[in-house]
Amino acid sequence: MNYRFQNLLGAPYRGGNAVVTQNTNLISPVGNRISVTDLVKSQTITLPVQASSNIRRIAASPDGVFLLTVDDNNRCLFINLPRRVVLHRITFKHTVNAVKFSPNGKYIAVAAGKLLQIWKSPGYRREVFGFELVRTFADCNDKILTIDWDNKSKYLIVGSKDLTGRLFFVDKIKGSYKKPFLFLGHRESVVGCFFGVEKKSNKVDKAYTIARDGFIFSWGYSGNGGNHDIGDDGLEDEEPKSPGTPDRDGEGGEGSVKKRKDFDGKESCFGEGYLSGGKWELLRKDCFMQAPAKLTTCDYHRGLDLVVVGFSNGVFGLYQMPDFVCMHLLSISREKLTTAVFNDLGNWLTFGCAKLGQLLVWEWRSESYILKQQGHYFDVNTLAYSPDSQLLATGANDNKVKVWTVSSGFCFVTFTEHTNAVTALHFMANNHCLLSASLDGTVRAWDLLRYRNFRTFTTPSSRQFVSLAADQSGEVICAGTLDSFEIFVWSMKTARLLDVLSGHEGPVHGLMFSPTNAILASSSWDKTVRLWDVFEGKGAVETFHHTHDVLTTTYRPDGKQLVCSTLDGQIHFWDPIDGTLMCSIEGRRDIAGGRLMTDRRSAANSSSGKCFTTLCYSADGSYILAGGNSRYICMYDVADQVLLRRFQITHNLSLDGVLDFLNSKNMSEAGPLNLIDDDNSDTEEGIDKQTRGNMGYNLPGSMPNNGRSVIQTKSLTIAPTGRSFSAATTEGVLVFSIDDSFIFDPTDLDIDVTPEAIDAALDEDQPSRALTLSLRLNEDTLIKRCIFSVSPVDVPAVVSSIPYRYLQRLIEALTDLLERCPHLEFVLRWCQELCKLHGNSIQQNSRNLQPVLKSLQKAITRIHQDLADTCASNEYMLRYLCSVSHKR
Repeated sequence: MNYRFQNLLGAPYRGGNAVVTQNTNLISPVGNRISVTDLVKSQTITLPVQASSNIRRIAASPDGVFLLTVDDNNRCLFINLPRRVVLHRITFKHTVNAVKFSPNGKYIAVAAGKLLQIWKSPGYRREVFGFELVRTFADCNDKILTIDWDNKSKYLIVGSKDLTGRLFFVDKIKGSYKKPFLFLGHRESVVGCFFGVEKKSNKVDKAYTIARDGFIFSWGYSGNGGNHDIGDDGLEDEEPKSPGTPDRDGEGGEGSVKKRKDFDGKESCFGEGYLSGGKWELLRKDCFMQAPAKLTTCDYHRGLDLVVVGFSNGVFGLYQMPDFVCMHLLSISREKLTTAVFNDLGNWLTFGCAKLGQLLVWEWRSESYILKQQGHYFDVNTLAYSPDSQLLATGANDNKVKVWTVSSGFCFVTFTEHTNAVTALHFMANNHCLLSASLDGTVRAWDLLRYRNFRTFTTPSSRQFVSLAADQSGEVICAGTLDSFEIFVWSMKTARLLDVLSGHEGPVHGLMFSPTNAILASSSWDKTVRLWDVFEGKGAVETFHHTHDVLTTTYRPDGKQLVCSTLDGQIHFWDPIDGTLMCSIEGRRDIAGGRLMTDRRSAANSSSGKCFTTLCYSADGSYILAGGNSRYICMYDVADQVLLRRFQITHNLSLDGVLDFLNSKNMSEAGPLNLIDDDNSDTEEGIDKQTRGNMGYNLPGSMPNNGRSVIQTKSLTIAPTGRSFSAATTEGVLVFSIDDSFIFDPTDLDIDVTPEAIDAALDEDQPSRALTLSLRLNEDTLIKRCIFSVSPVDVPAVVSSIPYRYLQRLIEALTDLLERCPHLEFVLRWCQELCKLHGNSIQQNSRNLQPVLKSLQKAITRIHQDLADTCASNEYMLRYLCSVSHKR
């Protein structure tokens, strides 16, 4: 089966900075992937591209077409967002802390360590190496933390860790001696620098510098030097210079900065030789008054003159400048905020908390949430699809159960009643009830219509549940334990404990009812798989012995085969009726790969952890998926017992177990360098040791500060439709699908989507293109005109060429035609072909299309009723006419 990556659920944000494009798309880093959320349609998708490690900085072009990402290994990807492909790659030599496109989109400013580099944006040019280094400034004494362009792409203001802000002039002017101006006075690192403009003239007349200690300095500019016209022909090079050479104009370094007392007693600063005829003046100093919390993120909206700041205690503030009027001061998280950004209009604020996986979009005028998403705090343990394959439930170590809409990628309900890790989930056949088992000793039933816990199953003494199953009728609930090695049986209606099945001598990690009868299969670490007749109460009716611990078991959908995996990496297939072993698969070599930093042996010779911990059958039972403590998910053919395909779940080098060969230069006498705790890394983020201790990093046995999570797959499940499957991995919940949800529409690149273009397409006998253009233009009369221009013979071909994104609008048009148009057979032919050719897409997204589908059904039903009434009323007249015709 040709499964391809479709989406990443469970974590809308993991770190770095988020950006909002002009078309209201919120782009946020999620590990080494990029998540794009449409804030208008409330849908999120994950780009099918991966960076080499966790992404730390992103930047979007002003038109929202290109995206630049930089990861922890300083490797950069230049991505075309509409096509979702990587155009160029480049590796920087220093750690990148800030990156930003110029307002005209021609240049990219990159803060690479202490260097400020100006690159030409590659754009659409076909080049072997699209990046061109235009200029490098080496004037900062410590790493640069923030960058901002002026509105004409001529100046740059940067803030660095050396407690200063610097103003750079991008263009080179012949015969002019330029010195970067310094904004002095801060006592901690400058984390925000922004230009302000005069609203009438749209010229730069002020600037703001914000430090980590919560102080903001307001600077004003007076004179003609700051806005002299230089032209928009780009950067001029006085002399050829090799790429990467630091640019030291004059003496480089700092400019000649002087301070003096004006007549009004204010202290003013100005740089000689840099902006001739003008000066920068310190207007006022203000403090956000959030000590001892540190300022961790900030943003500025130039049009509204607003500043938003976020702190390490989860508080954010919105201030009107230049008067420093506090408009909002709220707490939205219990951990530090790592990103805060305005949208293009300035009415929406986006906040992100990397530690909790929170992503919020807040409309500050109406004080309402546009988006509120939070992923699981710890790894996801278990997954479950709803019977209609449109919902996906996840349970994790953070004691929470979340239910996601697969088509939109959004979580719409979170249940928090469990007090310990959630280990198993099961959807009931009615699609409105979800069961969850937890280590807190309870099994809970959730109502997905009223969003409440309506039933709780408990035991006489406290137990830890690790597996869960329900029979086909939904009347009996079974759960296996970790500590007492028993299986508890309850009644769904009364929540009364019916029976306790004993016999296993190890934790019961696998539990499943046969799809065809009332036989319950259980697997345990005692090296056995047992079959139980729950309703007859006969105890274990069959026992299958193995040579190693059995980790999981599952039935084939037809109930005629049982599969289980053992600790030695083998997969065994049993006939549950005859009790015979049908075949086995040796999967140790297939799942092998990836060496941990602490491994003494190479990946090829290491035998630890090479086993499958989760299995699932396909909908037709022809193949199985197997995953475990590895970076691979294996697909096996059941009939031939051969490996069909291996899915590598990630290429993220920030996780342990991804590389087959380790680099010896990363080893030291004290062990791997990545596992050595570095105290300085905490103070840079504004977290003191007391806060770090409260966060739990100093607990005995806890992961070191710079330790890496081990890549693994904890749970696999295939959708009942068989069109997709999901995997709970260290990276999050990966969704793979046969259906290609992304179909590139070439009309998206056309700027001439006009009625004239539609007429031209019709004249050229291109009905498919004409209909697509009319749907994109969303003109009702043009859509109907294009529909009637198609001959009945060409209807199937035209319908098959319509992208999925326009199905809703096309269904609306057909519904309106059914109610008003006399050409009934022609319109019904369109509806029939639409359901035949796009049936899978309609079924997968029936929740989103439900309103228009109901309208279409209502129109067809009404027409059917009208025709039935007409035929019934004319029945006797028709019989008379037929009889008269026969007599004559």
